[in-house]
Amino acid sequence: MDRGIDTTFLVQVEVREHPGHDAAMLRLAELLKAQDTLVLAPQVLAEFIHIVTDPRRFSDPLKIDQATSRAEFWWNAKEVDHAFPTRESVGLFIRWIIEHRLGRKRLLDTLLAATYFSHGVRSILSSNARDYQVFGCFEVIIPGTG
Repeated sequence: MDRGIDTTFLVQVEVREHPGHDAAMLRLAELLKAQDTLVLAPQVLAEFIHIVTDPRRFSDPLKIDQATSRAEFWWNAKEVDHAFPTRESVGLFIRWIIEHRLGRKRLLDTLLAATYFSHGVRSILSSNARDYQVFGCFEVIIPGTG
């Protein structure tokens, strides 16, 4: 099954000091053992680098070159497929913003959801289920839960 990667999941996997690290690593191992395909959109990598290098979020943030190296690892991993925004996904993004009356704080998650949806992804790895529940078309896998 195709599983879209949300930034929250990638941060949990990569940052050892994150409270959800162990649960995310366990879930990742389960998915890889099941031979699920992970799907990654480029905007996740930009947000990932932004977050893991922020000293206000972590006591030992990654340096930019470390974060970029980890992003490159994920982008090139054989278990990872890529999902790019398309004309169709941008149209869906705009429709969802209007239809669900979403504000500016929901723009990035909505674009990601539309990108994944347009690529046939219906399952997302994330610690923020509510970011995707509004669309009514995704299973959200939260590390550390059933």
